[in-house]
Amino acid sequence: MTQPTFKIRLQGIHKSFGPKHVLTGLDLDIAEGESLVILGGSGSGKSVLLKHIIGLLQPDEGTVEVDGVDLSTLGQRQLIEFRRRFGMSFQEGALFDSMTVWQNIAFPLQRARPRIATADISARVEQCLESVGLQGVDDKVPAELSGGMRRRVGFARAIALQPQILLFDEPTTGLDPVMTAVIDEVINNLRRRLGSTTITITHDLTSAFRIADRIAMLHRGQILAVAPPDEFRASDDPRLQQFLEGRAEGPLTDDPPPQTTQVPDP
Repeated sequence: MTQPTFKIRLQGIHKSFGPKHVLTGLDLDIAEGESLVILGGSGSGKSVLLKHIIGLLQPDEGTVEVDGVDLSTLGQRQLIEFRRRFGMSFQEGALFDSMTVWQNIAFPLQRARPRIATADISARVEQCLESVGLQGVDDKVPAELSGGMRRRVGFARAIALQPQILLFDEPTTGLDPVMTAVIDEVINNLRRRLGSTTITITHDLTSAFRIADRIAMLHRGQILAVAPPDEFRASDDPRLQQFLEGRAEGPLTDDPPPQTTQVPDP
């Protein structure tokens, strides 16, 4: 069997903020072109993990490799250039409130390619909006859009530079089931159209099973399990079953937190 080409590799990742240990020896391989969904409870370190992948945070220990490049070896200018391989959609879109939809999507293009012609920017903005099913909203500001529309504009901005890797941070939080299904379909369509590697963090189990090639469970700073959706759902691990069933009692809540180092008062 042909071995997968790993787009992203995280090995032995530790990250603490003062006495709080967030990631505690995390290992995770993400194959080229796959859609990985990361599940986990609130405060489990999902967003911290994404920030390591994109190089916004550096691990205390361990290595993060993207396309075989150890991010810790890159200087600040190299890292900024390297991040153009990524497109990131933040929670609730995170659009610039004072800018129109056109200006929001054009922003990364203007920053990355300052000499690009306005006509070329407009053409790319229209392509991005068409990709997320939102033609004709160029002149609107975020306050004029619904929550689902703002998410999709955020997706359009994320793909403006045709990234190799797409990161979605809680893309369906606060949306109704119908709009959640729309957002999931947009994510699947973007992935197919761009051929990108996609990483999504979410609490939404229905959404996770719709968009994932594999699902990973993050708990206490480590990956408990990673498997295709059907295998994940069928796992006999009581921790996974507690999370999937949404039960208050079980090993996830009984498990004591890891030891933390007490920092003496100065």
